[in-house]
Amino acid sequence: MTLDPPPSDLIIARAAELEPIDVVADAAGIPRERLEHHGRYVAKVDLAAVDDLTGRPAAKYVVVTALTPTPLGEGKTTTAVGLAQGLSRIGARATLALRQPSMGPTFGIKGGAAGAGHSQVLPMETLNLHLTGDFHAVTAAHNLLTAMLDNHLHHGNELDVDTRSISWRRVLDVNDRALRGIVEGLGARIDGVPRQSGFDITAASEVMAILALSTSLRDLRERLGRIVVGFTRAGRPVTAEDLRAAGAMAVILKDALEPNLLQTTENTPVLVHTGPFGNIATGNSSVMADRIGIRTGDYLITEAGFGSDMGAERFVNIKCRVSGLRPDAAVLVVTVRSLKAHSGHYEVVAGRPLPLEMLAERPGAVRSGAANLRRHIEIVQSFGVSPVVAINAFPSDFPSEHDVIRQVAQAAGVRVAVSTHVSDGGAGAKALAEAVAEACDDPHDFRPTYELDEPLRQKIEAVATKVYGADGVDFAPPAAKDLERFELLGYGGFPVVIAKTHLSISSDPTLRGDPRGWRLPVREVRVAAGAGYVYAICGEMRTMPGLPKHPAAASIDLDELGEVVGLF
Repeated sequence: MTLDPPPSDLIIARAAELEPIDVVADAAGIPRERLEHHGRYVAKVDLAAVDDLTGRPAAKYVVVTALTPTPLGEGKTTTAVGLAQGLSRIGARATLALRQPSMGPTFGIKGGAAGAGHSQVLPMETLNLHLTGDFHAVTAAHNLLTAMLDNHLHHGNELDVDTRSISWRRVLDVNDRALRGIVEGLGARIDGVPRQSGFDITAASEVMAILALSTSLRDLRERLGRIVVGFTRAGRPVTAEDLRAAGAMAVILKDALEPNLLQTTENTPVLVHTGPFGNIATGNSSVMADRIGIRTGDYLITEAGFGSDMGAERFVNIKCRVSGLRPDAAVLVVTVRSLKAHSGHYEVVAGRPLPLEMLAERPGAVRSGAANLRRHIEIVQSFGVSPVVAINAFPSDFPSEHDVIRQVAQAAGVRVAVSTHVSDGGAGAKALAEAVAEACDDPHDFRPTYELDEPLRQKIEAVATKVYGADGVDFAPPAAKDLERFELLGYGGFPVVIAKTHLSISSDPTLRGDPRGWRLPVREVRVAAGAGYVYAICGEMRTMPGLPKHPAAASIDLDELGEVVGLF
């Protein structure tokens, strides 16, 4: 028997009975005097709430991740929402921490990221469009730095910036193909110094990653000062501090550092804050939201972008290191359609309906694609965390297909539950909630993938071999040279982010399932000094024309992946 499809998300959202945000804060134990209201149903939470909540017991900490998704995603956000609601249904107090949606995907093929059906974050329209203006603040702060850099060049370039090394572009929060590559400074001399540049999407800004990782206003100010925009002709990094821009940027971002409080369709508290992309940045909501949420109930649920090889890996190796928090369990979201896609028998294209034959009962196709699920179970277990496989049920699923997923999970020795939260809300996630509660009580031995004192090359190789399953890494000569350079400049103690496709565990989006025996091609290495990580760019992730040979701290354009950039 298949599940009846629920009414549209918009109809469900508008029919929901919202509580005043003060009441939602009361349920989480957040003092009302720490709220800064943005209407009746949204509020910012003053950072002083962290001190107010100190002394309360820490909640169990659960990260929601997934197997390798199809181009349209597998419902991590809505599963995270459903889980929080399900925990409430079994008598626990749960808080949810999520990223804010980017308007680029919201107006693109992917659509919004407020959840789905009866497991949504509300007000849905407010969440998907502007919210409290945090993304606009990031846009303004980022572009202020670019303007001050261009102004510095115009007034004589006292720092002797090598204009060929500049990699700090501009950003905006919509997909605008015509602005990916631009030539600026055309016209009269007063109009600036001509050079090639471009725009990235706001969620890909290093400022967004900085906002997500900052632990205080002072920490934010210091991180902004460390942003590297390019190099001098002598090879010295040029920072936002050098350009005297960091203080003004911090003032612009002062209010944006405060998390936003919303609620689910069942009035469960939700902290929504920041939105760095998961395939080219940290892919996790903010440290500040988690520091508040961890003292507001029995469970804090957070979501990491894309599959466990991406957002969950950065959650473990970057976010947990900054926050000091350790997960008690992980939820691995899987769908029938994703495993069918990984069987290699069907082609799923963003923006097009699923192939009709993919909607037929095909347990054999699910079994053929199950290697991907097995690999993601292994990845989560490599972090020393107990995974729970959550089958996000679609109306087109068949019980025989769910049975295959159960068999795979049980053979791997992990818990599994079918969740119908989209159609049934928290009641449909009770089995998942019970499984997660049990997993949180399992013994666990949290293990990052590498140690921070290891060389940068060794850290990249550790992620490639231990997480992706690659045989090794091939560093292009410029990448190897930059690694040595960054070590000498003092960035060797940073963690690493590997910018790669989200559509495969490998660096090749066409390799389905669990590819083995490949080598990770690293073409460039950059430094995001303010965010505090070094990131390596795989061969297929192409930058815009004209970026310098030794870029630093730039966001990258996703080119062919641009239509579905930032899937949540």
